[in-house]
Amino acid sequence: MSTEINLLDVVALIEDLPERGLYRGQVGTVVESLAPDVFEVEFSDNNGRTYAALALRAVQLMVLHHQPVEVA
Repeated sequence: MSTEINLLDVVALIEDLPERGLYRGQVGTVVESLAPDVFEVEFSDNNGRTYAALALRAVQLMVLHHQPVEVA
């Protein structure tokens, strides 16, 4: 199932990016669409302080769902 990524979606990283201090499973928010399938994602701590913001490809992300998803 392919899920479209939209502005303000909560996403999880699905690969390690040790050079950026980010690892699989870290959660961020899509804050900008930069190009087709490229998004600016902001990663924040529990106090709302941003610790990373970078451009990521859709294939590096998984959209998180907090409610049931309807499958057509």
